[in-house]
Amino acid sequence: MTGFLENISLGFQVAFSAANLLYCFIGVSIGTLIGVLPGIGPAGTISLLLPVTFGIDPVSAVIMLAGIYYGAQYGGSTTSILVNIPGEASSVVTCLDGYQMARQGRAGPALGMAAFGSFIAGTVGTLLLMFLGKPLSGFALKFGPPEYSSLVILALTILTYLSHGSFIKAIIMAALGVSLSQIGSDLMTGQPRFTFGIRDLEEGLDLVPVVMGLFGIGEILTNLKESKEFEIYSGKIQGLLPDLRDWLDSLGAIIRGSILGFFLGILPGGGAIVASFASYGLEKRLSKHPEKFGKGAIEGVAGPESANNAGSSGAFIPLFCLGIPSNAITALLIGSLMIHGVKPGPLLIDQNPNIFWGTIISMYIGNVLLLILNLPLIGLWVKMLKVPYGILFPFILFFCIIGSYSINSSTFDMLVMIIFGIIGYLFRKFKYESAPLVLAFILGPMLENSLRQSLRMSEGSFWIFFTRPISASSLIIALLLLLSAIFLRKRREIIARIG
Repeated sequence: MTGFLENISLGFQVAFSAANLLYCFIGVSIGTLIGVLPGIGPAGTISLLLPVTFGIDPVSAVIMLAGIYYGAQYGGSTTSILVNIPGEASSVVTCLDGYQMARQGRAGPALGMAAFGSFIAGTVGTLLLMFLGKPLSGFALKFGPPEYSSLVILALTILTYLSHGSFIKAIIMAALGVSLSQIGSDLMTGQPRFTFGIRDLEEGLDLVPVVMGLFGIGEILTNLKESKEFEIYSGKIQGLLPDLRDWLDSLGAIIRGSILGFFLGILPGGGAIVASFASYGLEKRLSKHPEKFGKGAIEGVAGPESANNAGSSGAFIPLFCLGIPSNAITALLIGSLMIHGVKPGPLLIDQNPNIFWGTIISMYIGNVLLLILNLPLIGLWVKMLKVPYGILFPFILFFCIIGSYSINSSTFDMLVMIIFGIIGYLFRKFKYESAPLVLAFILGPMLENSLRQSLRMSEGSFWIFFTRPISASSLIIALLLLLSAIFLRKRREIIARIG
């Protein structure tokens, strides 16, 4: 208990330093803004800001980038309720009842409950992260190369299984991500691989220009083509504080959404999006009046908004404890740590306690700041929604170019960014998700190294993966997920033929 209190004290010292308070405020402010503006997600924003973090302390970098991640979950509800367009993917479900409440003149209570629910869920998620992080890290110390190999395979399988589009396309993207991660010099022999005689590729592809292209440039090209115009709710927004009836209807949804969201956030590929959908489905099933859902039920706002915020907290468990990202955004956070020379994994909490505990305490601070930012500044966010995309996107393009060049002062990185921007646009056009590619790109070197080390341990025998319980369990679960996905696909084909 004494050690736990000492860690909490360290976290407060780190988080309440002037610099880290500033970076926390910057992170949650940018996150809220990005959540409010449709079409610009936290993944793209974090990829744009990665170069900015190179010159600052790694703790400050993680605090700011984490603030953008969970801050975007807050901001996304504003657009969903007022415009009926999700500002963030995890706020899709909020559109169903939030916008209907706005049309009924209850935009204020909808926005207020979304903010309070997010605050409560963010606090619950942070508490669970605080108490579960250390024990899970101790368990992760039992992992050797075979366990890590199998866990990476399971993580990629779960991510592709839970992808929103085609399962086959998700597998293709994951395979492409692993392939791209192999470009460069072999870590053991030093021989160049897949460089095609291009010297700039001998160091491999840098994460930043790749993700800037896929999420930043790709998003710009997609939105410019679509030329979106949004109809913004123009009624007067008042009564932001929900009344007693609203609280009685929502409290159970907030508690259930917080717990469900946190544990779904831990799963690779789960995160805030799956959590919000699962919470909505659960609340509709438990409700005595399910017919109200989709017509302005406040539980349909409170549950999903709580779940997506708790899910963003849960995603930090595999990041800090295993060094394995659960989604594209936490993959970028791992990339940020690695750029600063910090290796995520079970030893991070012991070797870099300032990063772990400082980030956790900063999340408490960030949730308070987000509550302060979201309620009084609703009018400002509505005005931000009116900024034409023709003005907004040139600024994003400018930051993409500056950011990609500033990493290595290399025009080659700018070229890589532009190429992946075009590829990112084509992915969106043909319904291929970029998240499996980014996750596989980050995990590819880990998979290769642990696989090679495992085979050296076993003198080339693959049985080592099946004779160790944790490794075997991970592979069996991955196989079952693959088989179930194939079965469900065949079943849908048969039903389609019969229909």
